[in-house]
Amino acid sequence: MRGVQPPAIRLSGVRKTYGSGSGAVRALDGVDLAIAPGEFVSVEGPSGCGKTTLLNLLGLLDQPTEGTIEFDGSPVARLPERDRARRRLTGVGFIFQRFYLLPTLTAEENVALPMRGAGRSAAERVARTRDLLASVGLTERRNSRPHQLSGGEEQRVAIARALANDPGLLLADEPTGELDRANTESVLDVLVEAQRRTGATLVLVTHNPAVARRARRHLTMADGKVASDVREA
Repeated sequence: MRGVQPPAIRLSGVRKTYGSGSGAVRALDGVDLAIAPGEFVSVEGPSGCGKTTLLNLLGLLDQPTEGTIEFDGSPVARLPERDRARRRLTGVGFIFQRFYLLPTLTAEENVALPMRGAGRSAAERVARTRDLLASVGLTERRNSRPHQLSGGEEQRVAIARALANDPGLLLADEPTGELDRANTESVLDVLVEAQRRTGATLVLVTHNPAVARRARRHLTMADGKVASDVREA
């Protein structure tokens, strides 16, 4: 299974300020960054350095105070909200630390939910959901609700959900932050394989150096800036 062509991403002079006056906080301070289609990029740094703000801007959950964000050469930061919402739904897959599965839905129903929003047919949703759950090793758990799953299983369901609409961009914010070591490795294996299989761009925020080492490019942030940018040979 291959996803849609991932976008080339470029940030130019991006700043993000929250609040105003003496209480203003600059979360990002002049970020210039280019990410090639299909890259796997880790983002590290201390709390408050701007990692999650960067992810929110890439995912069109927020808008920069200054600067531009382009996907494939087209500005996206200030699209009308309807267009931003559609792009988030169909072009971006989000994976969070706390899973955010709906507790009253089964694993299968949680994964199918984004496809319903995108207008896919019932037959297509069923077939794709079962393929996705098989790809993360959860075929036998498709009728289980979140409280019946382990933390690692919940996160694998969340990964399957993030892939539901074939996004070109995957954004993972501390996806192993609430997992033990064994589940961390298992979930990372699933995530890395999903990125390889689909060809999507993956940007992963983490505090864990062992998690960051799975990427091929490593950004370190400090005080709202990109302090280092290292690509592996």
